[in-house]
Amino acid sequence: MTERVGTVIVGAGFAGIAAALALRSAGVTDFVILERAHAVGGTWRDNTYPGVACDVPAHLYGLSSHPWPHWSRTFAPGGEIRAYLEHVVRAEGLDRHLRLGAELTAAHWDGAGWMVSLTRSSSERSESKRSNLPQAVSSVSTRSQAPSLNEQLSCEHLILACGRLTEPALPDVPGLGSFPGPAFHSARWDDAAPIEGARVAVVGTGASAIQLVPQLARRGARVTLFQRTPAWIVPRGDRPYGEDERDRWAGDPAALGSLRAQLHAEGEARFASRSGDATAAAAAREQALAHLAAQVPDPALRAALTPDYAFGCKRVLLSDDFYPALASGSVTLEPSALTRVDRGTLVAASGARYEADVLVLATGFEAARQPYAHRVTGESGLTLDQHWSGGMTAVGSTLVTGFPNLFVLNGPNASLGHNSAVLIMEEQARFAAELIAAGREVRVSAEAEAAHTAEIAARAAGTPWLDGGCRNWYTDARSGRLTLLWPGTVADFRARLDRVRAALNDPALIP
Repeated sequence: MTERVGTVIVGAGFAGIAAALALRSAGVTDFVILERAHAVGGTWRDNTYPGVACDVPAHLYGLSSHPWPHWSRTFAPGGEIRAYLEHVVRAEGLDRHLRLGAELTAAHWDGAGWMVSLTRSSSERSESKRSNLPQAVSSVSTRSQAPSLNEQLSCEHLILACGRLTEPALPDVPGLGSFPGPAFHSARWDDAAPIEGARVAVVGTGASAIQLVPQLARRGARVTLFQRTPAWIVPRGDRPYGEDERDRWAGDPAALGSLRAQLHAEGEARFASRSGDATAAAAAREQALAHLAAQVPDPALRAALTPDYAFGCKRVLLSDDFYPALASGSVTLEPSALTRVDRGTLVAASGARYEADVLVLATGFEAARQPYAHRVTGESGLTLDQHWSGGMTAVGSTLVTGFPNLFVLNGPNASLGHNSAVLIMEEQARFAAELIAAGREVRVSAEAEAAHTAEIAARAAGTPWLDGGCRNWYTDARSGRLTLLWPGTVADFRARLDRVRAALNDPALIP
């Protein structure tokens, strides 16, 4: 039997929850939320490694409709963010729309709407997450191993809120599967892995690694860190909030709103340094170099940690304890990539060899090529993955030609390098909800999508993201285009969606 619903939302992280709230606010109540795991939270459910936390101030990272006065620190730990999302779902009664253990397996446009196929499972996997590579990192830790049931839904509108940090990226390293000890991606953390006194190798120096490495050192691990490319790191300035502050915000919503507005303005101001403004970038670069010099007195180590590419080319990281962990001697820095694994011996590009008991891959995610895209088929018979064979494209970062009534949140050019990505998700969610509430079929032409793609390319030209001398996750290696990052401020994005709203009444946008 095929169940009929108005709208299907895929994903119950920030984007999916924002979409559900926006639909309700627009008067739309006929929707379901499919979540393949058995709990909400998205990346904050999946990432449980020691030290996991957000690098956006907590009071800006929450949903605008649900300010939270009770954050414990300036930058919220991952567990608090997951608990916050669970609170929003309960407080809003979204659980009645939520279907956990429901994984999208296929969706196709049948001429009048979307046919969505899914598998339903009733219980979480019970076995340990510990296993050797590559199997450990290619599965989702909360997926069920119980018998699954196949179901089908028919809907008018489909919202993909699947996230971009869902599928771990694995390095192409010969012998990786031969490692005899616990080996896993940081997003599939193995709580059973020995840490104290163990030789732990960490591969990568991105946002997860710089949080994880100091925690491993504090827990008595002997850490070896493989660094292919050093990161630009600026002071984090994290601190716990006092009880008096939390009480004041709880009793004075205006004060909480003022804090959020201040953090938003500070974020928007950072766009200049990230996007290549010469003066702003030079000032930020000097701040980062001063931070490095203050925390790493050894000149050789400091040189190995100094980037040789433009500030902003890669994601700028925030930390106050990563450099001290390396400077303390409790962490060995290998300033080259891991190139081969020979059972318990790890071989670096420099030729250095290291013995390890535990191997952690902090190597990022398959962000440029969305893992759900091959499961969604449009009216021409092409999948999203085929349509995006040269990198993701969309009108207003949300609408895709050949895929009527489909809304992609947190996908093409919807990430930020200077401010909270939740702000973009909420704008997209409101935009989608308005169109769904209007009850019209939403289509965009190939010409409109090409024009939007050209606009992104023009904005990105000459920026550090394309010309800064680094390899980053913002661009698609197949085309060299900027496909993940929005090359403007949040205000720019809002203005862009306003133009799309107006243009949708233009017949030129209809194929």
